[in-house]
Amino acid sequence: MAARLIFLTALVCLLPLALAGDPGYEEQDLESEDAMWRRFNHWMVANQKFYNGLYDVQARFGVFKDNLRFIHGYNQNTTSHKLALNEYADLSHEEFKSQKLGFDAKAPRLRSSGKSGKKFLYDDVDPPEHIDWREKGAVTQVKNQRSCGSCWAFSAVGAVEGINKLVTGQLISLSEQELVDCDITRDEGCTGGIMDYAFQFVIDNGGLDTEEDYPYTGASRTCDTEREGKHVVSIDDYDDVPVNDELALKKAVAKQPISVAIDAKERPFQFYSEGIFDGKCGTELDHALVAVGYGTDKGLGYWIAKNSWGPNWGENGYIRIKMDQMEKQGLCGFYMQSSFPIKTSPNPPPGPPTPPPPPPTPEVCDGTHQCTHGTTCCCAFPIGSFCLAWGCCAMEDATCCEDHQHCCPHDFPICNLAAGVCMRGDDSSGGFVRMSKRVSAQLRNPFAGFGRKDGIVVRQGNWNIFAES
Repeated sequence: MAARLIFLTALVCLLPLALAGDPGYEEQDLESEDAMWRRFNHWMVANQKFYNGLYDVQARFGVFKDNLRFIHGYNQNTTSHKLALNEYADLSHEEFKSQKLGFDAKAPRLRSSGKSGKKFLYDDVDPPEHIDWREKGAVTQVKNQRSCGSCWAFSAVGAVEGINKLVTGQLISLSEQELVDCDITRDEGCTGGIMDYAFQFVIDNGGLDTEEDYPYTGASRTCDTEREGKHVVSIDDYDDVPVNDELALKKAVAKQPISVAIDAKERPFQFYSEGIFDGKCGTELDHALVAVGYGTDKGLGYWIAKNSWGPNWGENGYIRIKMDQMEKQGLCGFYMQSSFPIKTSPNPPPGPPTPPPPPPTPEVCDGTHQCTHGTTCCCAFPIGSFCLAWGCCAMEDATCCEDHQHCCPHDFPICNLAAGVCMRGDDSSGGFVRMSKRVSAQLRNPFAGFGRKDGIVVRQGNWNIFAES
């Protein structure tokens, strides 16, 4: 354990230098506990993982070992596609599903503008043998829904981005966060939703804002009504692809990117890396993708789908799923519930730009020095009850350590100067994080003289040197 702790400490120092990505694994990594520990350390560096305390490290290592054994065993018995270690290798499958799956299959579907019973929009299309909307510039970069069940929002937005490019010639990255925050009449943010409701929201709202103006946070928040009113890209209607009809879906994908729902709860999806997926899965829909093309490889037909689990998952964020003519519902239910936005009119004229936020209020140390908003003033050179020089700790409500150089976050308030870490309690069982180095405070008024930070108690280790008398 001591040797592992030393290695882990060295690993932490290397984290800023590590490159993101998956280092993979070799068969000999499974031969011993030490070999798997070494692989775990390499994986932590590659994926910039850091844990709070040895108990957390050991728990995640246990999950990692189980996932590595599963991946290796699966790959030995599969040739059409492969699994690999990725950034989710420290999550149990139950944890992964709780974070990533958010399609609500129980939600009743709506039909836009009374289209039920009408002829399918693309019924007369003769689909080509191959289509890839990425090659035609109709697909934005791969995004990451993080620990939020918002796959439905990413699927809907991806389809709207695609049809907007095809109609207007502009590829604009749009805001999933707006759907998560504001589309709450039927959809439920990070808890789940469906694409039909999202399309109806965009229609009723008059459009969607951009990703740049209303960025994704990975959590459900209060709707920003000012940004909700920014109608950058609009749609006029939406339609559902006929259920359990492979040819109809192929015709639709031949014309534009399509929102699709699948059953992604089986464990191989967590670690899919490459190839045409033809593994075991059901038809209980729980995840949403964007179908952006299809093709064949050595006579085997496949769909190309854009996922929302980041670019380091799958084939640069995409998955190829086998076309399955034998299964009416399609592999993983791929043909069961797909829909697409319809756009016939131009986008609304651009509205006024979002006003810049007011400048943040600085953290005043004393009459001479200040730190930026969201930081903590820490005395770097105390003389009695006065401070001759100040430093800034890059976090709010921080604890200033007794060496006058470092600080700790408020939830890890114990400065362990010998180990260079911040702890919750007197030992490491409560977890620890690295100490932060202070930076010099900014001069505020060089002629005001120096003194103490009026009205504010500055914590210095476990004692206060500027408490009000």
